[in-house]
Amino acid sequence: MNPFQGVIPAITTPFLADDTVNFAVMDAHARWMLANGCSGLVPCGSLGEGATLSFDEKVEVIRTCVLAAGDKPVIAGIAALSTAEAVRLAKAAEAVGAKGLMVLPPYVYVGDWAEMRAHLDAVIDATPLPCLLYNNPVAYKVDFLPEQIAEMAKRHANLVAVKESSTDARRIAAIRALIGDRLVLGVGVDDCLMEGVAMGASFWIAGLVNAFPKESVELFELSRAGKFDEAFRLYAWFLPLLRMDTVPKFVQLIKLVQQEMGWGSERMRAPRAALVGAEREAALAVLKQAQATLNEALPTRA
Repeated sequence: MNPFQGVIPAITTPFLADDTVNFAVMDAHARWMLANGCSGLVPCGSLGEGATLSFDEKVEVIRTCVLAAGDKPVIAGIAALSTAEAVRLAKAAEAVGAKGLMVLPPYVYVGDWAEMRAHLDAVIDATPLPCLLYNNPVAYKVDFLPEQIAEMAKRHANLVAVKESSTDARRIAAIRALIGDRLVLGVGVDDCLMEGVAMGASFWIAGLVNAFPKESVELFELSRAGKFDEAFRLYAWFLPLLRMDTVPKFVQLIKLVQQEMGWGSERMRAPRAALVGAEREAALAVLKQAQATLNEALPTRA
């Protein structure tokens, strides 16, 4: 089974007041999104605050998602300060039941292509699991260019997908032009969904889906079906929220919206802190407007 298809939440990591992971809420939240049409789960990514989790916490988060997902795939985010730790995490993710790996560049160190290629080689070769290359130069300061992605596809049979998060709508087309259908292509930024699907993306690793799974799945399915007028009406409604996924405080914003929609809390691990003042009020105003106008975007629900 191809684990890279449909709408796949980059699931947030909930925390208790004592700063430990709230595994019970994570389990319930995961099950709710899957019941509302999501195709799988991606734990330990950027939105999941993977950089603040210990190795053991990451493994337990992945295990929790696997148990919640049943027969749907869990694609574990694999990032670490060192290549050795990333390899160890990849093997641990396989051991607890992950069905795929989302491979990131290393945290902190920004190397040249030879160094980054060696890191990717080691992680992708660590298990036989299908791997997704995550390109997010905005967050990680490493940009995997289409030519480099094509090179990695030749080197690794189990590299089967790319999550393109450069925010450059031209990238998916550029990758396809180089490698055709060799890799499954996915959108990794929320406010580029329709553009990415129009260029051939077949999955969406999404952020606001944590609060709006039904709407996210409907938008994706309408886009994939080529029902662009209906899709754009929903997209236009959703865009003020989706843009929260592409700013430095995306974790704060998405967790706030998720809390207001009744799932989890906005607690985060320091140095992140909850939004206050005008920032918070502006985000809540966007959410309030979206709640008030949803029926206009979905007239069949009126």
